[in-house]
Amino acid sequence: MHKAGFVNIVGNPNVGKSTLMNQLVGERISIATFKAQTTRHRIMGIVNTPEMQIVFSDTPGVLKPNYKLQESMLAFSESALTDADILLYVTDVVENPEKNKDFLDKVAKQTIPVILLINKIDQSDQKGLGDIVEKWHTLLPNAEILPISAKNKFGVDILLKRIHDLLPDSPPYFEKDQLTDKPARFFVTEIIREKILLYYDKEIPYAVEVRCDSFKETEHNIHISATIYVERNSQKGIVIGHQGVAIKKVNTEARKALERFFGKSIYLETYVKVDKDWRSSDKELNIFGYNPE
Repeated sequence: MHKAGFVNIVGNPNVGKSTLMNQLVGERISIATFKAQTTRHRIMGIVNTPEMQIVFSDTPGVLKPNYKLQESMLAFSESALTDADILLYVTDVVENPEKNKDFLDKVAKQTIPVILLINKIDQSDQKGLGDIVEKWHTLLPNAEILPISAKNKFGVDILLKRIHDLLPDSPPYFEKDQLTDKPARFFVTEIIREKILLYYDKEIPYAVEVRCDSFKETEHNIHISATIYVERNSQKGIVIGHQGVAIKKVNTEARKALERFFGKSIYLETYVKVDKDWRSSDKELNIFGYNPE
């Protein structure tokens, strides 16, 4: 009998959710950098075998929202509690379990299988890990606890086997050759935004959004035009850099990553514009796709 189901990944920022997602799916579907609030959307990655289809869903890190963008990010995470067959709650060996306890209380009330993943176990010893497991068992008594290291892929195969055991019998929800529910333009914006996260400091990455304006694909290459939005003129100057050096570096690294992702030659043009309200405007956020509905 074929199995299929939705496995949603939730947790706080900086615990390695996106790295885990990429290991489970086998592709770089989610941005995985060292900065918090990296994942802003809910991103699906689909794993197919002859006997099962797992639809993984990575969500933004759970946090107390300070502006409308973060409200939308939290809504994506909360929506993951309502449509899962299996819930993966990711933490790590240093996180305070009391952080965002309101969300954790909602997880504790789930009637579906919940697997608590304690990530980054290579940063702890046996005794420390035992104390962490005991603390989390008190908070989520019905959850199955599995220590992992997503970066080193330790425990990932065990997790996949456990997911297979828990999946309901069902025909596949998506075509067997489909990798994700997101269009190509979405990954263009995510890859450019990842390079911005890596190459700029302080507030710049969180004030930036990217839109793919043009995506023209031929047999051997893709021509892409994208706009990088910032909130202030001073940020625009930083993103462009002296004589355009900074934006050229982002373009070069983004182009290389896009060529690896799509397997074709990429011609990339980027422009920088100021939109001071994009993080706080419902209309703007809707244009950028921040709508959990």
